[in-house]
Amino acid sequence: MTNFIFRKFFSLGLTLFLASILVFFFLEIAPGNIAINSLGNTITPEQEASFNAQNGLDQPPLVRYIRWLIGSDWQATQQLGRPVQRIYDAESRQYSWWVVGADGALTQNYTEDGETMISVRRDSAGKITEQRLGPEVWKKDAEGFPVFWGINRENQASMWVRGQSLESWTLTKAAWKNTAGAPRKYIPLQMGLLRGDPGVSFFTGRPVIESLLTRIKNTLILAGIAFIVVMPLALALGLLAGLNEGKWVDRLLSTLSLLATGTPEFVSAIALILVFAVWLELLPGAVVITNDNSLFERPQMLILPIATLTLIELGYVLRITRTSMVEVMRTNYIRTAQLKGLSKWSIVFRHALKNALMAPITIIIQHVNWLIGGIVVVESVFGYPGLGSYVREAALFKDVFAVEAAAMVFILISVMTQLFADVIYTWLNPRIRYQ
Repeated sequence: MTNFIFRKFFSLGLTLFLASILVFFFLEIAPGNIAINSLGNTITPEQEASFNAQNGLDQPPLVRYIRWLIGSDWQATQQLGRPVQRIYDAESRQYSWWVVGADGALTQNYTEDGETMISVRRDSAGKITEQRLGPEVWKKDAEGFPVFWGINRENQASMWVRGQSLESWTLTKAAWKNTAGAPRKYIPLQMGLLRGDPGVSFFTGRPVIESLLTRIKNTLILAGIAFIVVMPLALALGLLAGLNEGKWVDRLLSTLSLLATGTPEFVSAIALILVFAVWLELLPGAVVITNDNSLFERPQMLILPIATLTLIELGYVLRITRTSMVEVMRTNYIRTAQLKGLSKWSIVFRHALKNALMAPITIIIQHVNWLIGGIVVVESVFGYPGLGSYVREAALFKDVFAVEAAAMVFILISVMTQLFADVIYTWLNPRIRYQ
């Protein structure tokens, strides 16, 4: 079993790596322009070029993939000759990057005229001061140009060339802002997915990990409650149908399960909204989250989304459980127990139940992947801010970092549930051994 689990974890790492390459590749060839999506279709070519340069979108795909995977702070350290550090401002809920000086102080830089470099200094108490630097800070590069490497106020490692009056364009809430003294080169700074930093979302302008964790929590709440509700109910009804094979209970439950399973999620969701939210006005037809505790303050918002997920899962698991119970009840050892005169419920609970549950339980665990993926439709219909709707919005926006990170979460869930299903199956059936 130990070797089996080790191979599974190795397979998990390989799967995540290959999937990240595929997702990145398909996003590369997918139609869409991140600059236009972020800034609007009225931007000029100069504004688009400035945006792409500042965010590294003008760099080769391989460079951008490596930056997303393992970060770019090491590249900045090589260029600056000093380590860089990321700090978190709890008030603004934003990360910022700084150069760590020899005295331990943190600095950023900017220039307004391309001639005089200004240092923004942050001490250990968080106090900010500015200082004009002398011309000696400019160093000649391999081509003989006087350059200066530092971190600008937009959290990018930047190379300024003295005497070049370049301009950068940034979009503020009010209008476009044209800034003189722009750098010639940029290295967008991030720590990389392997260190928990998949980058900043182009869609929200905030760190992907921040939005992703919130959406994962919301989805786990919805999926977890649906799982707790549907699985015991489906197993109980499936066992009931299997023990009454051919009777009216079996026919009724089988027919209802087929109807529930065959109805698409969006149809079930809309039907529930029309009945319970529009006609009867008993439940809210949409999920509106205004703060972190909204789901707990108004749990009735979750009833219709959970009911939609329950209808689909209930029918599927019920039919699997029914079929498994019917097969077990026809086996020779069950017939032998009946011939010995054992009571029906003694046979069911002592001999049939455990074997009958092997197939449905392993299917249930593996079906968690479908439950998480199928939530995309439910979240979209009810406006639920979960992981599924986050992926849909990010994909439409072509938000590479957000889609990549969410895809890694889905694959991690898929492989881990498969591993858990194998372990549970071994417990239910001791004859199974993994080498």
